[in-house]
Amino acid sequence: MSRLFAGTPFDRPPHCERCERLETECTCPPIDPPSKSIPPEKQTARLLAERRKKGKVVTVVRGLSAEGNDLPDLLTRAKNHCGAGGTVHEDGFEIQGDHLTRLAAWLSELGYRTKR
Repeated sequence: MSRLFAGTPFDRPPHCERCERLETECTCPPIDPPSKSIPPEKQTARLLAERRKKGKVVTVVRGLSAEGNDLPDLLTRAKNHCGAGGTVHEDGFEIQGDHLTRLAAWLSELGYRTKR
């Protein structure tokens, strides 16, 4: 009786690409992916207050790329700093309420350039 993947690459145990040993016997150090993080000093955060339905105000932070930042972590820290809720978008995040001056000062402390 033959196996389903007999003689195909899926039938063979995985090998290390660098030393060609079995992955279970490989002693090569792991490869760290290069960090794509952009330093805060090279980024400009654009802050503005928007009025939403029923007169609600949100503070919007735009201009921060998702690839160069950990936006969910930055949002969590901003929400804790402002004591409000918020959400992440593709090019930034928003915080519930009018927190323009507070967020501008906080982002400047972190090293970001800010524009209003």
